[in-house]
Amino acid sequence: MTQPTDIRRALRRRLRLLDTYCCQGGGAWGYDAAGFEVTGVDKDPQPRYPFTFIQGDAVEFIREHGAEFDFIHASCPCQLDSDCQRIQGNTHPDLIAPTREALEATGRPWVIENVRGALPKLRNPVMLCGAMFGLHTYRHRYFETGGGFTLGQPAHPEHTAPQAKMGRPVPTGHYGQFVGNFSGVPLAREVMGVGWMNRDGIRECIPPAYSQFIGTAFLTSGIGVAA
Repeated sequence: MTQPTDIRRALRRRLRLLDTYCCQGGGAWGYDAAGFEVTGVDKDPQPRYPFTFIQGDAVEFIREHGAEFDFIHASCPCQLDSDCQRIQGNTHPDLIAPTREALEATGRPWVIENVRGALPKLRNPVMLCGAMFGLHTYRHRYFETGGGFTLGQPAHPEHTAPQAKMGRPVPTGHYGQFVGNFSGVPLAREVMGVGWMNRDGIRECIPPAYSQFIGTAFLTSGIGVAA
């Protein structure tokens, strides 16, 4: 007898997603919602990370284990190219190129995420904005794809709501930025859908809606999976 469709789907293996530079797991949450089994890697301990976590160097882990996964996400540290860090004059490593090299060597589909300041280093990235997903924050992030995976650029809605000043409380009717030492963690959690995060995680993360969109696009692309 043929099994009902929902039972057959339940028996299928969830594809494995490697979430590198994972921090507190904004991207991970969206990929889980899309249907992946998620493993995160970060050089620092991440006790708030909601899925399987491995502490280690992201580039080294990709080189050694990336080919074991079906899809790889890399949110390379953005501090080098972020406006607030340039203002502070701090120095940070540039990891986009070595991460891309490691990703390409795996033979697996992948995506690199970063901020606007990193645009000169990214190849044909797609921009995602909170307004595309009904979020009350704009938070533009840029996504380079590779390994056979491509992503179409969604339509970008007009920014009709004013944006609160960087790090300031969010007035009624405004969209929040939630960067730096911002106030209003409970509001940021609600707006971005990251109820488990603290301020440190929120100011660096991508909203899960972004990665759910990317993960769904991959799962419907028909690209092959890891052996």
